[in-house]
Amino acid sequence: MSYLLPHLPTGWHVDQAIMSEDDRLVVIRFGRDWDETCMKQDEVLFRIADKCKNFAVFYLVDIDEVPDFNKMYELYDPCTGMSPCSFCFFFLFERWLILVMFFFRNKHIMIDLGTGNNNKINWALEDKQEMIDIIETVYRGAKKGRGLVISPKDYSTKYKY
Repeated sequence: MSYLLPHLPTGWHVDQAIMSEDDRLVVIRFGRDWDETCMKQDEVLFRIADKCKNFAVFYLVDIDEVPDFNKMYELYDPCTGMSPCSFCFFFLFERWLILVMFFFRNKHIMIDLGTGNNNKINWALEDKQEMIDIIETVYRGAKKGRGLVISPKDYSTKYKY
């Protein structure tokens, strides 16, 4: 589904997408187009794009093609140098191959999901309604001038060990 959402091919295009939108939330999925987890997230984003078109716009950025933001937004792979193997398979969700970030009026909007990382969502949300709720919450908070919004759901217990 990643071919159905607009891709930003360079850092300049990413900056322009963030700066040019005045009334809608800019939702950017940073990741790798070939990654299965990214594909799942892209499908969710595509399916909700029409429902959210009045308050959000969606873009995809392949971090291998556009490495400009990898260091700035911590878009790195802790398993660097290792190919996906049985050792790394356990860390697949935590490898940050997928990141969803929010921007409003040229400002990065953070979201407190209860995970300790307020900068981004670094796992695939496969529930469309959950993603819509998060985007709507971020949009409403950003419209009020808040730089940090509280998620409608607490994800601190997302992983049950």
